[in-house]
Amino acid sequence: MSLLMQIALITFALILAPSTSPAQLCRPDSTLAPSAVAKPANYIFFRRDHDRVAEPSFLSNPTIAGAQLTFTWRELEPTRDHYDVQGVRQRLDFLQRHGKRLVIQIQDVSFSERVLAPDYLRTDSAFHGGVARKYEADDSGHVRFDGVVARRWDPAVIARFAKLYETLGRAFDGRIEAINLDETAVSFDNASERPSDFTFDGYVAGINAITAAARRAFSRSCVILYANFMPGEWLPINDHGYLRAVYAFADSIGAGVGGPDLLPFRRGQQNHSYPLIAGRRRGVVAGVAVQDGNLAVENPATLARVTVDELYRFGKDRLRLDFIFWGTEEPYYSRDVLPYLKGLHP
Repeated sequence: MSLLMQIALITFALILAPSTSPAQLCRPDSTLAPSAVAKPANYIFFRRDHDRVAEPSFLSNPTIAGAQLTFTWRELEPTRDHYDVQGVRQRLDFLQRHGKRLVIQIQDVSFSERVLAPDYLRTDSAFHGGVARKYEADDSGHVRFDGVVARRWDPAVIARFAKLYETLGRAFDGRIEAINLDETAVSFDNASERPSDFTFDGYVAGINAITAAARRAFSRSCVILYANFMPGEWLPINDHGYLRAVYAFADSIGAGVGGPDLLPFRRGQQNHSYPLIAGRRRGVVAGVAVQDGNLAVENPATLARVTVDELYRFGKDRLRLDFIFWGTEEPYYSRDVLPYLKGLHP
């Protein structure tokens, strides 16, 4: 049986399994009172600095809906079939006690030698190495090592993704506000180092299968796929429909979309994810993160550094975002982001 056929069967089984319809989106059974936040909802992206959820500047700001925290696959499943979700539970309980909500981001890809997938994926031959090294070419054509990613196109690995999301869903579906999947952008620009079984079509199918697994596991909390770029194409000059395909599939199963980096003036984002986010149908949620460096970019029309207000209004008016995840890069976070958010009104 071909790789694509195996992935297709996994995806089909996940979609047919008992779940909700695409219309039933994001209805957490939260005991919190309606949040007094503006639309889009603003979250602070604390990454792995989980202790920062106790900061008074965060907790006391009523226009901040909650926190977005990252958890790696290997810490959630330290050994095969043994899951540790206590860290998520502790942060969720703390935030709920303080009237805040939680979005979790699951990471399986790094931009260094660090491996974020469980060790058993690499040691058990059934997973064909479990992870792959990424390589990215710069504008001059020089190829450099770009990190490590789980084999998202491998049916054996996809099945383990599904088990992870099933476990998380049993514990937190309807309690957390959303779960977001790591970004789709990976590169295998060094052809000699590209995994022998990797294909661009297979990667699309794998992303769709993983999204289906998350959506089935989380029928009440939002599922947000960070779909920013796809290997094998660069829009608009080299368009194979890969990015459009994952957006269409997410729409078909009621998953949300979005990605890292709120960069209104960046051509790459303008040609890739932004039109798809802005053009999504009503009822499909979307969230974008303000990453490190985003607030240092210049507005080419004014030659001045972009402001928090410009980013917020672009996300609200152009992209129609439901969530903005604000990073904590200094000096912007304390000097610009927190005061701006405090001044917002519902």
